[in-house]
Amino acid sequence: MNIVANNVASKLFVAFVAVAMLFTLTTPAKAATAEELQQMINDLLAQVAALQGQAGQGGQSTASGICPYTWTRTLKTGSTGADVMKLQQSLNADTDTRVSASGVGSVGMETEFYGPATAAAVSKFQVKYRSDILSPAGLVNPTGVFGPSSMAKMNAICNAQTPAGDDSSDDTTSGDDTTSGDDTTSSDLSGEASLYNQEIDSASDDSIEENSTDSEIATTKIEFQDGDAMITRLDIELGGVEKVWNIYDEVALMVDGKEIARMDASNKADYINTSGNTGTLRFSGLDLVAMEDEEVEVSIVASLGSVDSADEGTYTVAVDSMRFVDATDVTDTVNSGEQFGTTVNVTIGAAGADDEIVVKTSSEDPDGTTLEVKDDAKSDWYNVFAFDLDTDDSTNDIELTTVVVHVAVSSSTYATLVDDAELVIDGVTIDSVSASSTLTSTDLTFDVDGDVTIDAGDRVTALLNLKFKALALGNEGVTVTGSVSAANRALIDATGGDDLATSQLSGAATGDAHTLRTAGVNVEAGDMSAVVTTPDGNLNDYGTYSIELDVTAFNQDVYISTNPATSMGYVLQDSTGSSSISGSRSVVITSTGDEVGSAFEITEGSTETITLTVTYTPGVANTASRLNLNTLTFGSTSGTPTGQSWTASPDESYRTAVKTMVN
Repeated sequence: MNIVANNVASKLFVAFVAVAMLFTLTTPAKAATAEELQQMINDLLAQVAALQGQAGQGGQSTASGICPYTWTRTLKTGSTGADVMKLQQSLNADTDTRVSASGVGSVGMETEFYGPATAAAVSKFQVKYRSDILSPAGLVNPTGVFGPSSMAKMNAICNAQTPAGDDSSDDTTSGDDTTSGDDTTSSDLSGEASLYNQEIDSASDDSIEENSTDSEIATTKIEFQDGDAMITRLDIELGGVEKVWNIYDEVALMVDGKEIARMDASNKADYINTSGNTGTLRFSGLDLVAMEDEEVEVSIVASLGSVDSADEGTYTVAVDSMRFVDATDVTDTVNSGEQFGTTVNVTIGAAGADDEIVVKTSSEDPDGTTLEVKDDAKSDWYNVFAFDLDTDDSTNDIELTTVVVHVAVSSSTYATLVDDAELVIDGVTIDSVSASSTLTSTDLTFDVDGDVTIDAGDRVTALLNLKFKALALGNEGVTVTGSVSAANRALIDATGGDDLATSQLSGAATGDAHTLRTAGVNVEAGDMSAVVTTPDGNLNDYGTYSIELDVTAFNQDVYISTNPATSMGYVLQDSTGSSSISGSRSVVITSTGDEVGSAFEITEGSTETITLTVTYTPGVANTASRLNLNTLTFGSTSGTPTGQSWTASPDESYRTAVKTMVN
């Protein structure tokens, strides 16, 4: 019968006896009250508890149905869990450390809550085993906290291989480290193990933030030779710019993603050694098996509380000592300075310290083009600018509140030209916008209001779309350009682990200019070519440069002068972009369209190819050059093919490769 069944049976029996005693002992003249009856039952239960605790040498016994059991975390007032109930049951197995004689917390009525009564029972336990728990830690008075030393002692008792009550050796004493005495067995091991290698490495991400949970702060790799070993204890030393018990909430050890031990790290009393800001946590009863010539990697993880700005900085992690046992039951302890690696660092910062947003040019930013608008109605939506928001090395996801985009127009005003604006960020449309204008420049403030969250490390695209008003005659050919400048970037409002500061915002992006027209041309770049010809090896090498344009007329017929000086704005440049190059040149313009008088005709709705060809003879050795097209001039009649113009954008789409004349 297990302990629960025994307790139930005991209670039923005692209750029966109590009732019988009431009827036997009480007189008719004075009947017992309910309170008196309950007190009698409680007293009898206390006697049963005392009998149950009298195993061994009048002291701590192995609680039937509870042990063997291993506690792995610090428990204190307010703690909850199955291990709290196990602790109460084990304490109740000894009359000297009983949680309660009756009622809640008594034998058979243990709970999963660590309250004042449990703390008092733990204090009794600490006093009873003062030499093993309090004295090694330099303590005189009990703490009531079930910390490393108390845990080690209880584990030793509950998992004892020696007769009950024999507490001559356990994992927390500082006796002979070369003799058997650990709490684990070695029956499954083989060989006489010796430590071959032990090292400690920084975590893959050596920066963690306040309020983080189970973040890796270091890893230690351990390998044995000549036999298997069981690691029973690791002492982890923590240090830093602030007292570590004010920084760490918990520290745990993990192997292959599984937790093998956890300790409360927020109480100075739970550290076996402290000096200044440094403290050492002792993880006992690990029973971690390391097979011969197989490396075991233990991750040291920590959970943090709040971190003030003064506490931010570099903290250290080291393995101070390790105890292990081999197949021959020989226990050895290796201390720092013998075979352990060096101390490693971890940077601890306030929440969001690593978070950032970097504004970058987007691959989706549209090339400059002519936008077909109307003179009597609003236009459709046009995408005029795209930029990326990159959270790069951010630790936390970034929630956007406000994004500001700049719009510049070449003439007129933003309010005269633009009817509405929207920003589409990672597929989410933000249409709550306010405009702040100064002459031809306007800042658009988009109220994202948390509708967009960028995952940590992700890069998303933002598209600026504009809808235009009916275009007045005097505004034909005006250009619109979008950008995010340093000033705009500084106005981004976003939150990661905390609100992003201006220093966490960087980058900028500028789009191409877009031309507004109710009628005119759309132009796309065609083939670009550059060829060097060497006639006879003298200083008469020449280069032939050609730029093709696919020109589409909309809402009107278009005429382009056959005289390139009238229709084409171009320049010959050297490799640096300078136009200060000498030599002779000839220029020819051709078209697939019909030639009407002195102009090439492109009828409304059709597309023709216009080709500009420049032949250049520098007359100077080692001259590098390229052809760059800037503008195309056109008109609506063949007689005067001027009055309207198109501007090449972006520049790099309308220039040839650089060629060098070698002679």
